[in-house]
Amino acid sequence: MSYEAFAIDYDEWWPHVTGDVAFYTGLACEAAGPVVELAVGNGRVAIPVARATGQRVIGLDSSPAMLEQAHTRVASAGVELDLREADMRDLRLDEPAELIYCPARALLHLATWADRRRTFERVATSLRPGGRFAWNAFAFDHHLAARIDGVHQNEPHAHTIRYSVGDNRTDIIRDDGARISLWWATKNEWLGLLDVAGLELEALYGGFAGEPFTESSTEYVFVARRPLSQ
Repeated sequence: MSYEAFAIDYDEWWPHVTGDVAFYTGLACEAAGPVVELAVGNGRVAIPVARATGQRVIGLDSSPAMLEQAHTRVASAGVELDLREADMRDLRLDEPAELIYCPARALLHLATWADRRRTFERVATSLRPGGRFAWNAFAFDHHLAARIDGVHQNEPHAHTIRYSVGDNRTDIIRDDGARISLWWATKNEWLGLLDVAGLELEALYGGFAGEPFTESSTEYVFVARRPLSQ
């Protein structure tokens, strides 16, 4: 799923998302080796990570328009990002990473179990033994879906959100016809992906401040590790 049509005004769609920057930066500061961001977008998270760690961050994205924005931001930020146009399902690194992370719920743009399994397996292969994989995704809320499904909204731009519960899919449809889709997953589905990829769960939080995940949590924040024995 491409962000091409949303790239120009991307930041206007996510102004409330700020806590993830400190969370992923904290993980990166603990990493003693290469750091990789999947779905780097315009560098919203990767640039602060590179600034805080002082090291080169590898950023992958499949959207040329988003990468173009990232290049512009990097030039003015004075940090080093190794930006690559690539599909996360085909992740390949020159050397194993200490940390791979995927912010902004970007794994939800993978439509099928096969897509996610392939991504998790590529991540596991690309990590050093003991290396971490972190990501966040929303926990589906039936009450919220029932309240806003099909309701036209004007902020940040005119759009409608539709839920296809049978497909586990959310569509954000702008009035100009541009569309982004996300396919949500349950906690057990995420844990199953870790299992098939040979990764171990380190932590599951209900938010970026490290709060416990409970039945009322609206966000999954996962941290996993590649076992030292692999």
